[in-house]
Amino acid sequence: MTQNASPPYRFGNLLALARQSWIEQVRERMQEAGFPGYRRSDATVFGRLLQRPLAIGQLGEALSITRQAARQLADGLVERGYASFGTDDADARRTIVVLTPRGEAYGRAIWMAQDALNAIVRSRVSEADLVAADAVLRAVFSGDARQRLDERMPPPREP
Repeated sequence: MTQNASPPYRFGNLLALARQSWIEQVRERMQEAGFPGYRRSDATVFGRLLQRPLAIGQLGEALSITRQAARQLADGLVERGYASFGTDDADARRTIVVLTPRGEAYGRAIWMAQDALNAIVRSRVSEADLVAADAVLRAVFSGDARQRLDERMPPPREP
């Protein structure tokens, strides 16, 4: 019996390993920038909070997590000195998560680290390869997640 010389392609495994490598590279850059303790959810969280302060419920909705999980995440930001809690002017019962100046600097440093990594990737492959990779990654999404992705990050144009 002859065995297939090449094992089946495992896209999900490669995707997971690439994500893990990306997070580690951002973590290293954040450490170098004076911000130790980068967490894998930080890029998404700070991307939202840099736009505007959010109520706990809004943060949970934006991250597709429960209100309880959003509260735990916000508590962690406060403990790390990156955010504080405020109240909504329109509804004093709502707790708002507001970035501190250090939190704003941290968020900007995350985006700078990711921009630098994006530039490295762009230098390693052709524009056509990037467009193809984008199409493959978008194929992983389905339903509402795909629609939200396309709204937040439209696909690139062909080179």
